[in-house]
Amino acid sequence: MAGRELPQDHFCPWREEAEELREKLGAVEQRLASNDAELEAMRAQLDALTRAVFGKKSEKMPSLAREIGKKPTRAETTKKRAELAAEKKKVPAEPVPHKVPDAERTCPTCHVEAKPAGTKTSEEYDYVPGYFRRKVHQRETLACTCGGYIVTAPAPPRVYDRCQYSAGFIAHLVVQKCGDSMPIYRIEKQFKRLGVPMSRSTMTELFHRAGELLAPIAARILALVAASDVVLADETSMPMQSSIRSEKKPKRTYLWTFVSGNLVAYRFSASRSGATPSAVLGGTTGTLVVDAYTGYNAVTGVDGRTRAGCLAHARRKFFDASGAHPEAHVALDIVRDVYRVEHEAKERGVARTPEHLAMRQARSKPLLDKLHTWLIEKKNTYLPKGGMGAAIRYALDNWTELTRFLEDVHVPPDNNRSEAALRVAALGRKNFLFVGHEAAGDNVAALYTLVATCEAHGVNPFEYLRDVLLRVSTQPASEIDALLPRRWTPAAAT
Repeated sequence: MAGRELPQDHFCPWREEAEELREKLGAVEQRLASNDAELEAMRAQLDALTRAVFGKKSEKMPSLAREIGKKPTRAETTKKRAELAAEKKKVPAEPVPHKVPDAERTCPTCHVEAKPAGTKTSEEYDYVPGYFRRKVHQRETLACTCGGYIVTAPAPPRVYDRCQYSAGFIAHLVVQKCGDSMPIYRIEKQFKRLGVPMSRSTMTELFHRAGELLAPIAARILALVAASDVVLADETSMPMQSSIRSEKKPKRTYLWTFVSGNLVAYRFSASRSGATPSAVLGGTTGTLVVDAYTGYNAVTGVDGRTRAGCLAHARRKFFDASGAHPEAHVALDIVRDVYRVEHEAKERGVARTPEHLAMRQARSKPLLDKLHTWLIEKKNTYLPKGGMGAAIRYALDNWTELTRFLEDVHVPPDNNRSEAALRVAALGRKNFLFVGHEAAGDNVAALYTLVATCEAHGVNPFEYLRDVLLRVSTQPASEIDALLPRRWTPAAAT
């Protein structure tokens, strides 16, 4: 029957079986593709975790400053050493005379006592451990012989009523914890070595009383940040001790930071929701530089702030994928060249000027256009859940935000400054593990705000706190700006 056509309604069991096999094969291929995507995603996560936990230092993401920075010239190195030497000269000098021994003061030739012929000097830097003083205030009392008049010298100022510890002691405690991330139990050991057995509970109370007293200044700094045109923000977890005895695991709470210029503010929150950005930045306009976290959506949009993305976050995702996908270095090299423009603007002293904006338009924009073209070409090459696919998708989904800095010279290409502001909190979290309750978290945030803002302004936080702790209680609310780190003048100098 060769060559004979079969009717359309002809039933063939082999054809039916072939159709069923084709459908089964298609289903198997879909499952395999899905499994491959899941396997790729799991492999990327495993690579990232392995590198973070067991990897060598060289396997960690290199600093952009190290990649694009130039080695200092001999002249620059000499200048830096001279500056450091000048700073050392400010250390109080203590003359230590050394006499010639009596047996050598007589000339062995003529047996006459030698006369002074000058002094040879040399320097040695010594460390003298900190010490405590117990001040006994003796207030003079005068009385008239007539019996109608008695007067006593005024009491010295105290941080608060009946406080037995000076502003200097409390300032040192705050800087140790919020500036150096020292937990109070370690400060307790330190003080004991110096001969002063301080109670941990007493120091905890002093720390939190300081936070309560200085809260108005911290709140003012936060308000000034919110009023700024460009704000950088980020958040990190800050465990809080559970109030329920049966719950041994600390509750996950959060510390947020909002940065603008030399103002660094912190805000403690019981959750990571958008309630905190809304409370701080709600109703304000300008630009908010953040990562892709959706919690900031509450304050960005038509009636809120313009959102700018973080190029450093996009770079980090490509670096994480570069171990399995060397092609990721194409993106890494382009991003490095973009940051080279930023570095050169700072070196030339034109950062945040129209010239800097022209540099971005002339050099950074073509680089990012090239990166965008490459991303579009490669987006279907990799599995979407894999490391490389996720990096490409992140960059493309946030492209408008990532390139916002090309339009406004005051907008940085990343929110690295806000991330850096949280490092001290991350180190503190590692050392003192958790905060006791929400009020304690508010106090920690307030004191972090003051210490960080002092450091950003080049103000010694210890000197600042020692002075302001005695003045804040009597400072009118309308004049609180006089106590801000950028306007602060020591009371003795006023």
